[in-house]
Formats: sequence, C-alpha cells, structure tokens
Amino acid sequence: MVDTKNQYLKIKTEVDAAIHEVLDSAAYINGKAVQDFTAALNQYQGAGFTIPCANGTDALQIAMMALDLQPGDEVITPSFTYIATTEVVALLKLKPVFVEVDPQTFCMDPEALRKAITPKTKAIVPVHLYGHAAPMEAIMAIAQEFGLAVIEDNAQAIGADHQFADGSVKKTGTIGTIGTTSFYPSKNLGAYGDGGAIFTNDADLAHKMKMIANHGQQTRYYHEMVGCNSRLDSIQAAILNVKLKELDKYIVARQTAASFYNAAFASQEQITTPFVASYSNHVYHQYTLLLEGVDRDGLVAHLAEKKIPSMIYYPVPGHRQKMFSAFDLPNLDLKTTDWLTERVISLPIHTELDMEQLSYITENLLAYINR
Repeated sequence: MVDTKNQYLKIKTEVDAAIHEVLDSAAYINGKAVQDFTAALNQYQGAGFTIPCANGTDALQIAMMALDLQPGDEVITPSFTYIATTEVVALLKLKPVFVEVDPQTFCMDPEALRKAITPKTKAIVPVHLYGHAAPMEAIMAIAQEFGLAVIEDNAQAIGADHQFADGSVKKTGTIGTIGTTSFYPSKNLGAYGDGGAIFTNDADLAHKMKMIANHGQQTRYYHEMVGCNSRLDSIQAAILNVKLKELDKYIVARQTAASFYNAAFASQEQITTPFVASYSNHVYHQYTLLLEGVDRDGLVAHLAEKKIPSMIYYPVPGHRQKMFSAFDLPNLDLKTTDWLTERVISLPIHTELDMEQLSYITENLLAYINR
C-alpha cells in the first residue's frame, strides 16, 4: 500500500546525514533536531504553537487531558475512523458519542453532530479522514454556539487545506481548539518509527500540553500535574525534518496518482471515486472507492492473486467494537456508517507509484468488475 523503501532511497543522502548528525551529537532526546523540526512544522502549519510527542494516540490523550475533561463527560466523534480516535476517550473514562459521517466525504456530518449534543457534551473530535478535511466551518460554528472544545484528529490529512466562506485558508489541524497528528511510517509525513504532534493557537493550552507530555513538569523533578511520558526522539525528528521539505511534492505525487485512478474509473457505474468538497483539497492518505453491486471480498482476492494490495478501512466501526460494550452508547443506528463499511475499498496510493504500476492496478480491477 505504501512504498517507504524507494521513497527513502530518493532522500537517502539527506536522511543519513541527518541521522549521523544526531548520533554525533549524542542528544537523542529533545535535542536540536527536535527543536528544529518543531519550528519548521509550526511554520509549515501556520500554527500558534506545536508540541511534538511520541505518537498520534498520545497526541489525542494529551489534548483531552489538557482540556480537564472529567469521567462521564461526553465526547462526540465519528464511528467511521481508526480506533485510536475513540480508544483515548474510553481510556480517560469519558463517554464516546458516535455520530454519522457524510457519505461523500466520509467526515463528520454537522447535522448529526448538532443532534447529538447534550448538557454532558464537552468536546468534539472531527476526523479528517483519508486526507479530506472535515467541514470545519460548520463544526466550529456549532462548537461556538454550545461552548464546546474541538480536537481535530489530523493524523491522515497533514498538509491539507480548508477554505472558509470568507476566502481564508487554514491547514487542517490548526482550526480547532487543538489539533493532533501522527507520523506513523505510512502517513503522508511519516517517520521511520513512531511520532506525533499537537497544535494549538492558545498559549496557555500549549504550555499545559508541553508539561503533560513531560511528566507534568516544567522544572525537572517538580511535577505540577499528572502527566505522561510522550517524547518525539531526536532521530525521528531529524528524519521528519528532511521529509517535511518534501511534503508538498509528496502530496502532488499522491494527487497525480489519484487523478489517474479517477480517469480510469470514471465510466464505471459500480465505482464511486473519492469526492472532493468545494471547501477542501484532498491529500490522499488513502485512495478509497465506494463499490455498488460488486463482490468486494472477491475483488480483494482477485487483486491479491495479481499481487496488488488493497485494504478495507474500516470494516468494524467504533460503535460496533466490543471494547465499547460497557458504555451506554446512544445513536447506535448509524445507517450511513454501516453502509460505508460494507462498500469501501482502498487501493495503493503513495509517492512512488509510476504509470506502469497504476495501469496494472486499474486494468486488473476493471477486468474483475467487467468480467
């Protein structure tokens, strides 16, 4: 699904030099590489403050801890997302409230969000799924109306733009109260191990989250609050700093591959290609099709026979996961979410796809559809 090896070979000289610089410095934790990457990422995002951390799940946890959410507080989130988004809610003994997504963008439906709000609601976690922005203008308006915090899960959409009605544009992850992201190796900006970051425009929240990520301390051995140990190590930061310079090129490469797929599938009534809303671009962390009247399992097996990988993201949505069975979950009848889980399939999308590979993938998929 992702060719990280050949991507590395193209930037091998720069990456190897960056790693050796860290090794020579012996500053493996919170070294200069971390400071440099944090500053560069903050500038790229146009964020007020950026706090690096160990992974995207930690980023979500730290964000919720910083908002002083209490056990039993309700957090509204889509069910159609990776489990980390809602796992953290349960871990902190908060109550997940699952809502529907838009069937075209796969992102949170603002009307479903509004209907789910109760006096116990304290936060909203929209997910920029597959690389497409959630409708943040509508979500932020609802959040402001009800006095709710917004934590953007931007793990799949780093580099994506969101345009507002007044013509202004912001990077996803910088719009809500707090934004989070992941540098898992398969991400558009991926490390060679784990990593994550948190964004905010609130100086007080930034200070608090930095402390939480460092055992709740500002001064060593003086712990002012309960925190955790969540650090982006210097070697990963050094690698990410090299790759950040390539991120916009990587996005264009993914968009080019997506355009090839779109053209190849344009005339197929059984296939719906990814939708791009007028307010968003698409950075294609995943290229996800909707199938209608197609034996999906059969297609997956056919592609596998041809040595073409494919994935189903996500076959079991959050509201149907056993881990949440102890919660009194409302809104379990999520017809759109269940409908999507039965029809989505993702094809390889990455920076190293060439025309020969794209042709091979599309020809074999179409051969099965039109057999």
